[in-house]
Amino acid sequence: MGVYEQLLGILSNNWEKEISIKRNEFLVNEGEVETNLYFVTKGSLRVFINNEIEEHTIRFGYSNSIITALDSFITGKPTAFFIQAIKKCELKVISKKTYYQLINSKEEYKDVWSKMLENFVYQQIEREIDLITFSPLKRFERLIKRSPQVFQEIPQKYIASYLRMTPETLSRILKSLD
Repeated sequence: MGVYEQLLGILSNNWEKEISIKRNEFLVNEGEVETNLYFVTKGSLRVFINNEIEEHTIRFGYSNSIITALDSFITGKPTAFFIQAIKKCELKVISKKTYYQLINSKEEYKDVWSKMLENFVYQQIEREIDLITFSPLKRFERLIKRSPQVFQEIPQKYIASYLRMTPETLSRILKSLD
């Protein structure tokens, strides 16, 4: 069993509530302090920043994934991110306080959380390498290999933003594969 599945097992009976958010609704806004961790049971979301010129998609959340504004969740400081529903979402929620009480209740749970954070950091390093060293085509190929479900769940304009290319470039790449 992978670390992600272990974490979901730990949380399975500890979600405090369930919420729904509509398409285009914001779960988190820049400047807010994030005090919850969410499990997506249905729908899809995007995590992005807005630099006044354009939006930059950083991550996605879709069915069976955990999402939060991790910068704020960890530090207790206002987040730099927005989290917006791409499709209508159903989410399970656990507060940071309850989550940390649970994680700190057993050494094995602390180990799972630590491994989860290590995996997240590794994913971010891979993404940084992709963005600074690879061509648009290579970034596309690496994404399809790592996360093929993205192309079933997420509209192309957000995938293009995530890959740091124009929607037209992504469209040309997709057409060249046909």
